[in-house]
Amino acid sequence: MADDIAKILENGRTGWRQKYPELEACPVRDVIHQISGKWCFLVITTLARRPHRFGELKREIYDISQRMLTQTLRDLQYEGIISRQVFPTTPPSVEYRLTPLGESLLKPLSALVAWADENHNAIRDARKDFEASADAA
Repeated sequence: MADDIAKILENGRTGWRQKYPELEACPVRDVIHQISGKWCFLVITTLARRPHRFGELKREIYDISQRMLTQTLRDLQYEGIISRQVFPTTPPSVEYRLTPLGESLLKPLSALVAWADENHNAIRDARKDFEASADAA
């Protein structure tokens, strides 16, 4: 299986280089760059459960600043991953939800979450080993 994946990735890289000689035109780089930040990931996974208002998102992702949450929501809306709905109340209330495109992202993200959960201890051990060898050098 690993050989099959490596072959697919190598063929993809070669094909992408030929099709998109300018790096910024590469679809993988372009999409991953926009949605790979930890805040994007946390917002997407939070909205996977249900739509949220801004304050609810801020409470659930408690370590994000208001400014960063605002920027992340704008970025995800720009990418078509989430939608923003304003309700005509006083004061106006706003709700964020995943779009169908955002929902299609949940399957690959859930695989990444499962992988991280399964391998977290091994990764932490590798970090400790690396730090110990760096300190010894």
